[in-house]
Amino acid sequence: MLYTTCKYAPEELFSGFGVPTMRLDPNPVSFSCADGCAHPNLCGFAKAVIEEVRMRDVRELIITDCCDAMRRTYDVLSGQQLDFLWFLPLPHKSGPAEVRMFAKYLKELADAYGKYLGRPFSTEDALAACRSSQTITAPEGAAPGPLIHVLGAHGGQLLLRQVDEVFPGYEVRDETCSGNRHFPSDMTACADAADPDTFFLWYADLLLNGLQPCMRMNSSPNLQAHVESAIKKSGDGVVFHTMKFCDYYSFTYADLKDHSKIPFLKIETDTTPQSGGQLRTRIEAYKETLEGLSESMQQETNSKKSSLNSNQSSSQKNSRSKNIIVAGIDSGSTSTDVVIMDSARNILGKAIVATGMSASKSASAALEAALREAGLARSSLRGVAATGYGREIIEMEKQTITEITCHAKGAHFLFPGIRTIIDIGGQDSKVIRIDEEGRVLHFVMNDKCAAGTGRFLEMQARALGLSMEEMSRLGLSWKEDVRISSMCTVFAESEVISLVAGDTPVNDIIHGLNMAVAQKTESLVRRGKGEPAFAMTGGVSRNAGVVNCLESTLSSHMHISDLSQFCGAIGAALMLL
Repeated sequence: MLYTTCKYAPEELFSGFGVPTMRLDPNPVSFSCADGCAHPNLCGFAKAVIEEVRMRDVRELIITDCCDAMRRTYDVLSGQQLDFLWFLPLPHKSGPAEVRMFAKYLKELADAYGKYLGRPFSTEDALAACRSSQTITAPEGAAPGPLIHVLGAHGGQLLLRQVDEVFPGYEVRDETCSGNRHFPSDMTACADAADPDTFFLWYADLLLNGLQPCMRMNSSPNLQAHVESAIKKSGDGVVFHTMKFCDYYSFTYADLKDHSKIPFLKIETDTTPQSGGQLRTRIEAYKETLEGLSESMQQETNSKKSSLNSNQSSSQKNSRSKNIIVAGIDSGSTSTDVVIMDSARNILGKAIVATGMSASKSASAALEAALREAGLARSSLRGVAATGYGREIIEMEKQTITEITCHAKGAHFLFPGIRTIIDIGGQDSKVIRIDEEGRVLHFVMNDKCAAGTGRFLEMQARALGLSMEEMSRLGLSWKEDVRISSMCTVFAESEVISLVAGDTPVNDIIHGLNMAVAQKTESLVRRGKGEPAFAMTGGVSRNAGVVNCLESTLSSHMHISDLSQFCGAIGAALMLL
């Protein structure tokens, strides 16, 4: 078996030798091998290839020269004593000169592989493989369903499976650098199949100009035009995947998104299955965003505003007359929050319980506490909606909704005029932009580590021997600016201990921590293109010191309510109603 790393690898070429090929789709649990023989900041895909070669005991491999990371991968694997390892130069342009140059590289590869095998190359067999790789067109008159285009760097089956599961009924197209590899359906046959030189020139042109363009191809058809022309229907969307420690695709994403009318979802992974829950949350929230926008467009098309308002009023009256009562549960990493709400949008009861070791038990306990406050029995509930990271594992009959959508609905309920929500939770931070109806327009998340989250502050409070309430109060009175240089929870804790040992006033240390969180959040707001008016949700909204620092950093007021921590649960109840 001959393995390849990229969709530009000449897979059909090896059919001319009767050798099957397989594109690597690495999904390692860790980088134990790669970190020992390569730089730790090598991109996730490059390190995953190194791991996969070792785990599969790969003996034959073609590495395509698509970037510096793959050059380093070739350098590392050169010392692994593979039976056949070839580094194929890939032009990043596709003009006549580049086609001729690439044809030369392909011929050199074929000659080397033929010598390695000790057998001749069959042009006819290679051509037959090219024809079998043609695009299969849909039947004439068939109405295509909604599409999700997966663009950017290698995402692999892990990402595609998640997207496919979240978007049933959609066609998911893998258009990443290692994705779908089908030639045009109107591909013309080689003029002279018996002439190898003509074949290599024709085949080089087919690879450089026939495949859907990689983001690395400088002279590929305009990617923006490709994306805009591909997204034709309401509900279509783009998932753009970038690789950890790969800068190129982040710039490409920024350029595409800034000039696009289509909502994009940016996902960054390192090919490992870590953070699977956060990954699914993002994809589910993106689906809810697309569905909300699609619904909005449909309403604007089919109804006049006065008619729509009349219908809504009638619906609300009908709901009130039925006196529907529901529960919203926000199962977070630190706390589980519950609200009981009726069809008039009155909050009848609420409760906060520490999540602890069991999301399901804490959800049941918080629900019972909220029902007691409301003076209601469990049988009074028409339904339950759950959000937060623990929403899927709560053992009760429920509807699940992502915290992105729920925080948007909940914050809009409390503050109808806001446009940006800042949610600093126990283990992640989110910035959510909404429209005047509370629909999500865009969101960004910081979930790579605990930097700038409630967990970060909890760890520093522990190092200072303080409760969170004491930390919030002491952070309001300070004299000297103290800079915390690291946002890593572990390194910041070491800094705090050193500052305490140097007799730095505790109030000043806390203010430095609060400013660090505020500045980390500000960068997330910039990424999410946040704009006033701002509302703050999540447990950290109760930390007055952080709120003050954030208001100073953003030069804008933070709308905060006594119910801000319940925003996710409120939004879940509203969505269910």
